[in-house]
Amino acid sequence: MEGVILGKNCQVDPAVNLGQSPRKDNGSVLEIGDNAIIRSYTVIYRNTKIGHNFQTGHGATIRENNIIGNNVSVGTNAILEANNRLGNNVRIHSACFLENTIIKNNVFVGPGTVFTDDPHPMCPRYEECVGGAVVEDNVSIGANCTILPGVKIGSNSLIGAGSVVAKDVPANSVVAGNPAKKIKDIKDLKCQKGFFNYPYQWRDNQPK
Repeated sequence: MEGVILGKNCQVDPAVNLGQSPRKDNGSVLEIGDNAIIRSYTVIYRNTKIGHNFQTGHGATIRENNIIGNNVSVGTNAILEANNRLGNNVRIHSACFLENTIIKNNVFVGPGTVFTDDPHPMCPRYEECVGGAVVEDNVSIGANCTILPGVKIGSNSLIGAGSVVAKDVPANSVVAGNPAKKIKDIKDLKCQKGFFNYPYQWRDNQPK
């Protein structure tokens, strides 16, 4: 495939488009690491770099100028517009939308979550405006959340399903609602089934 550097042991299903040309193409390439699984109807543009053990659901779209780490999953019909930065061990579930978003390591994003990056319709100085959200390490975001432009979500936080996050979230917080408000600290959560001493204990030993 022209303009595509594909690692070892990759599975690419039929009807996948790798190396789609960006609008402003300067001869860039798409680079994907080893052991990828790229399912049917996925489209990934050039000028994007993806690490090892990557996989998509069906119909995912990943635009140009995305940098994606190792062990990342992008779900069915998820859309990564331009200029996202994803760390290692990130799960972007089905039907999510991201643009100009920074997501660090060990982050789970539930289905249907939308990250916005512009507080109003595009204007001539769009690129100088607020920009996208920043999500620190070990954050879990429930289904159908909306994350507003410029918000920072602190490490080890939990965002309840259906929340609208309109302002920064302190580290180690549980927030929920519209607008999302802090309801407790992570340390106050209990494992309902008693499998672990505290929720997300299993995550402590995950690689960075």
